[in-house]
Amino acid sequence: MIPVLLIAIPLLSGLAGFFIKNGNTAKNWSLFMSLVTLAVSVFGLTVNKSAASLHFQAEWLPSLGSKFSVALDGMSQILSLLTAISFPIIFIATYNNQYKNARNFYALMLLSQAGLMGVFVSVDALLFYFFWELALVPVYFLSSLWGGEKRIQATFKFFIYTFVGSLLMLVGIIYLYLHTKHQSFSLADFYNLKTTIPAQDQGWLFWLFFIAFAIKMPIFPFHTWQPDTYEQSPTAVTMVLSGIMVKMGLFGLIRWLAPILPEGTWVWGDTASALCIIGMIYASLIAMQQDDLKRLVAYSSIAHIGLMCLAVFATTQIGLQGVMIQMFNHGINIIALWIVVDLIEKQLGTRKISELGGLAQKAPTLAILLVIVSLANIALPLTNAFVGEFLMFSGIYTSAATKYNVVFTVTAGISIILSAVYMLNMIQKVFFGNTNALTEKAKDIRWNEKIILAAIVIMIVVVGVYPQPMFELTKTTVENILAKMSYKF
Repeated sequence: MIPVLLIAIPLLSGLAGFFIKNGNTAKNWSLFMSLVTLAVSVFGLTVNKSAASLHFQAEWLPSLGSKFSVALDGMSQILSLLTAISFPIIFIATYNNQYKNARNFYALMLLSQAGLMGVFVSVDALLFYFFWELALVPVYFLSSLWGGEKRIQATFKFFIYTFVGSLLMLVGIIYLYLHTKHQSFSLADFYNLKTTIPAQDQGWLFWLFFIAFAIKMPIFPFHTWQPDTYEQSPTAVTMVLSGIMVKMGLFGLIRWLAPILPEGTWVWGDTASALCIIGMIYASLIAMQQDDLKRLVAYSSIAHIGLMCLAVFATTQIGLQGVMIQMFNHGINIIALWIVVDLIEKQLGTRKISELGGLAQKAPTLAILLVIVSLANIALPLTNAFVGEFLMFSGIYTSAATKYNVVFTVTAGISIILSAVYMLNMIQKVFFGNTNALTEKAKDIRWNEKIILAAIVIMIVVVGVYPQPMFELTKTTVENILAKMSYKF
């Protein structure tokens, strides 16, 4: 019942939130219910770990061969934990933000959490698609109603990209469904198709699914919606988009593409890997030129997601293990960066790097915490991202799935060097040097902001020093997925 609760709690509390008249009450209600969801997630990870509690199945649409089937394996637990941790962090970090029609804002935030949880626990293709859309619809309204001046253009582009991707994926799902033995949407039945679908069909099916997932991650050249949407969305929504929602694409790639269409993945893996590499270098170079903090973080995210996608196509145990861990680490780190950007913008009314400087003199706590988060973002040893990126690079270099493994490793390594350049340059220009007329009036962060950023820093260090629990959690899942992916090994 654990996966059912992870969906039901934010879903029902989100629906109830629409009927709360007072904005502050709606805010506190959302924070409380997100903490309840977190408690359930931790309970499922630590106390009630029996197979029966981590799986649930009931009739849903029997005439179509679809069931309400949800389950938690290692990857689902990692991502549901990330989702459960992120929403309380987001609510607390943005607690002082004021929104018009706040009850609707917080209700939609909870509904998006329900959709995300559903995506990560579904083991029925039609149910997966249902939650995929459920996660997107609230975000569309959140961005279009509470975003910046150019929110309509940005959200329209976001909608078009995601809508087209969803349609392509739906076509692929229907094709696979029609070729199952008993006309079923079950994930297990989909896995059985890998030896029955001809290689030429797996090729075009690969692109139907990959484009949908590449848009969500996003991967070059399907990324152009992302910087504008991140820039125009409310910061809380941007945190959801970049910290959690991009993982839908990676999750789909690992769960619903590579194991089901291994021959298609084999044939087109190098092409997809090349797109990842291009996106990593391109995004890193663009990030170096940014004067807007939001856009810098947005392009940084594209580069890091590209590395994770590249490691998936390496088809190695160590690389895929790194992806599992890095999905969690990236979510935590990128949310921390958005919190800092939001704090600066709220205090000083600007995100432009050229207008800032010397903030460490006025906000020393914020400066210290940001430096640690930024060092994690460039994968400094003893930080969480170092563990994930070391495993991913090892997996890419030792990959037998491609003859370009050395080229991919070296080129991807360049993007890591570039990330150090733009992150350290940002720190130097924003926090060090002399203050100016604008930054002279800056103040250090409040207690709730200190607690949240300090909690994230603790997670960064703990995972960086002792990642073994995550290895153990995902080991079996990685082995099972590779057994289905590695049909030539």
